[in-house]
Amino acid sequence: MSQSQQKKPIVLNGFAMTVPAHVSAGVWRHPSDRSHDYTKLSYWTGLARLLDEGGFDNLFIADALGPLDVFGGTPDAALRTAAQQPLNDPLVLVAAMAGATRRLGFGITVSTTYEQPYLLARKFSTLDHLTKGRIAWNVVTSILESAARNLGHDQQMEHNTRYDYAQEFLEVAYKLWEGSWEDDALVRDRKAGLYTDPSKVHPILHEGRFFKVPDAHVTAPSPQRTPLIFQAGTSPRGREFAARNAEVVFLGGTNPAQIRASVDAIRARAVELGRRADSLRFITAIAAIPGETEAEAQAKYQDYLKYTSIEAALALFSAWTGVDWAQYDLDQPLEYIETNAGRSALRGLTAKDSERRWTVRDIAEYIGVGGIHPKLIGTGAQIADQMEELAEAAGVDGFNIAYAVSPGSFEDFIRHVIPELRARGRLTAEGSGRTLRGRLIGTDRLGEDHPGAAFRSIRNGPSVLDQDYRAATAKERQPA
Repeated sequence: MSQSQQKKPIVLNGFAMTVPAHVSAGVWRHPSDRSHDYTKLSYWTGLARLLDEGGFDNLFIADALGPLDVFGGTPDAALRTAAQQPLNDPLVLVAAMAGATRRLGFGITVSTTYEQPYLLARKFSTLDHLTKGRIAWNVVTSILESAARNLGHDQQMEHNTRYDYAQEFLEVAYKLWEGSWEDDALVRDRKAGLYTDPSKVHPILHEGRFFKVPDAHVTAPSPQRTPLIFQAGTSPRGREFAARNAEVVFLGGTNPAQIRASVDAIRARAVELGRRADSLRFITAIAAIPGETEAEAQAKYQDYLKYTSIEAALALFSAWTGVDWAQYDLDQPLEYIETNAGRSALRGLTAKDSERRWTVRDIAEYIGVGGIHPKLIGTGAQIADQMEELAEAAGVDGFNIAYAVSPGSFEDFIRHVIPELRARGRLTAEGSGRTLRGRLIGTDRLGEDHPGAAFRSIRNGPSVLDQDYRAATAKERQPA
């Protein structure tokens, strides 16, 4: 590895969810786990402060909008085993966590399918103000039929249509964030009695397939204007969406070669669309279990395994894939099944170039600690080595760090792994970047090559960002 590669910072995100157990199935029962305190504000401000002082870049909070009821056709298993149930709203926590931290960013998952762009743009602008530019939006389209059912729909929107909807949603948001207010619209002239110059605040006049939003943004421009855009998804439409919009792409999976293939494909498509190759960052997820010695780390892992639950794991896996795995024998080999839910996880595990052939039991046992993500077990130096090797093999710039127990897994990572990464020059420099985007991408605002930047000229009339997109994907948008 070259000297320049050795010094390239690794993006570090704490990976969590506003639930009593995130991706480790059943491990909430471990006596050291405190994630059941997820309903207490002190838990979240304490976790944010720990990550902030420990050298993390961001707290990445996942979310869902309905009960996990695919396994067995009911939510009973998820409720019984605390498989991401019960669930709180992550967006309302950010202001308090921002007040307890100095530099930590906050990547919040919000679905475009069940929000309104005019309202969500205001929420993110407000949070970007309150965090002084430390907010990111993980854009998802939702995979749960239960969310659709409880949010006014007979069934979930078809997979490709969800991405059409999301693309127009972002068009509206970009117009509100980037083009509605000119940079010098805020005057605040006490003597003249002029707070905002109305001639520099412009209606966006958006009228599209899904949304009609005629007026200007109601919130003044925030430090980043547009929050840093995260996105996850490796289906063909997910890749297209990421290539057009994402600044940080989250790619799950256990196979580095498959992850790299997605990285290369998304980056190449972004370049075709006029974006710079270096304007995107890619991350994947790991579960890290460090110890003073390798034996200690392995013993800790074995201890966690005692508390795992196959039922909880399959409740999670069923929700992620849209397949009711209760109908399958535990020893049946996994097979790819086309669903209207998330397609990436199952496709990656069942592909011909997968590193192993999985049975239903295998994946349930594997999910137990750290979810579907690779498990890195060993000393701090060994885990740092594995992270560097995985980053190089998969072509990623950083990691979501999943926990087995919280906050203990994060404390262990900070105690054992962070000093190793710091010694290797792998942590983001303390003073880099005024905003989260500035720290991770190098600029506080969307880059000029980003499609959203085209809407900065909204005052000259309504812009149309993606005419080529609509033409190129018209065939794909037809119902499957």
